[in-house]
Amino acid sequence: MCWIDFFRGVKSAKVDFLEKCLSENENIAICGVILTECLQGVPNDKQFIEINNLFSNLIYLEIPKDTYIKAAQTYRDLRKAGITIRTTIDCIIYSVSKFYDCALLHNDRDFDLIFTN
Repeated sequence: MCWIDFFRGVKSAKVDFLEKCLSENENIAICGVILTECLQGVPNDKQFIEINNLFSNLIYLEIPKDTYIKAAQTYRDLRKAGITIRTTIDCIIYSVSKFYDCALLHNDRDFDLIFTN
């Protein structure tokens, strides 16, 4: 996930792009599962507060019930095609990006599989 690489200081073209978007106050959105994934691995309270504060300044995308159904259908369709996505959360994040018609910046091979099928 690009956010995790960002917080770990990993350098990549995607992290550079994220840093550019942040510095230029571009519209960046997150949903609850991204928020949870990022915050759950934070090692100390100070960083937890700092990261949570950063996220509180971003656009928050609510997840409607139909998006969860779409995520389940995406998972099922991929399984029928012989592709197993490692985590249901990736299907949810993908479905949120489709619902809101927004780009998904990622560093996860599951999203590559989802987007190409």
